Amino acid sequence: MKPRCDIFLSNSKLAKATWGGLSRSAMRTLRTLTEEYSLLISRGDLQLLDGRWYVTHTGLLRIARSKNCCGIRSALVGRLSDPSANRWIFRAIVYKSPRSRGFVGYGDADPSNTSALVRGAEMRVAETRAVNRALRKAYGIGFCSVEELGPHPFSEEPPNDTYVAPTNRNRSTNGRLRLRDKLCLLIRTYELDPTLVKRYAADFCGTETLREASRDVVEEFVSTIAREAANDRAALVCKLNSYNQPEEVRP
Repeated sequence: MKPRCDIFLSNSKLAKATWGGLSRSAMRTLRTLTEEYSLLISRGDLQLLDGRWYVTHTGLLRIARSKNCCGIRSALVGRLSDPSANRWIFRAIVYKSPRSRGFVGYGDADPSNTSALVRGAEMRVAETRAVNRALRKAYGIGFCSVEELGPHPFSEEPPNDTYVAPTNRNRSTNGRLRLRDKLCLLIRTYELDPTLVKRYAADFCGTETLREASRDVVEEFVSTIAREAANDRAALVCKLNSYNQPEEVRP
C-alpha cells in the first residue's frame, strides 16, 4: 500500500482535477479522511457534493476489509415495509470479529426520500443504507455516506444551456458537475462499469466525447439509463457489454 502522504497527494490532485479549486476546509477534511481511513478518490471511495465530503458504499467496504471485518448480515424488516407504496426497511448487522455481538444499522427507502434516478430500486437503496449505517457505527465513521442522502442534493439544476467542460471558476456550479453527480450515483447504485457507461453515453449523444454533447441530450441520456437500470438491470448490463468490443485497428 502507498504511504498515506502519497495517497493524500494523489487524492488532492484528482480532487482538484475533478471538482476544481477546493476550500481550505475541504482540503483539511480530505487529509483527515486519507490519514485515518486511506480512502481513494480514484476508486470511488469519496464524493464531494456542495463542498462536503461523503464516503461511498465502496469506501465503507474498503474500510471494512482493511479492518478484517468478519461478516455482514442484512434482512428485510417485513412488518415495517410496504411493497404497495414501494417502501422498504432493512436491518443490517456488521460483525467485526467472530465473537462480536454485532453493530446494527437500519435503512429505509421509498419514493419520497430517494432520487428519481433510482426510482424502482428503492429496495436496493434501503439495504445499502442499512449496511452503510451499520459499517459507520462499527468503525466509528462520523460522516454520512452518499447513498444515505435523499433527493435534495440532486434536485436542483443550474440554468445552463450547454454541456461544457468546467473550469476552476464554474466547476462547482455548472450543469456538467450536477449531471455527472447523477450519473455517478447511478453507476454506484446499480454497480455498472463506468467505462462502458461512458461509451454508451457517447454513442447515445452522437458525439466523440460526452462533453461535446448539448446539455439537453445529456439529461435525456441520464434519464434513459436510469429508467433502463430500474426496469431491467440485466438487459442494461448486456447492452453495456456490447460496448466492450475492441476497437477496429485501421491500416
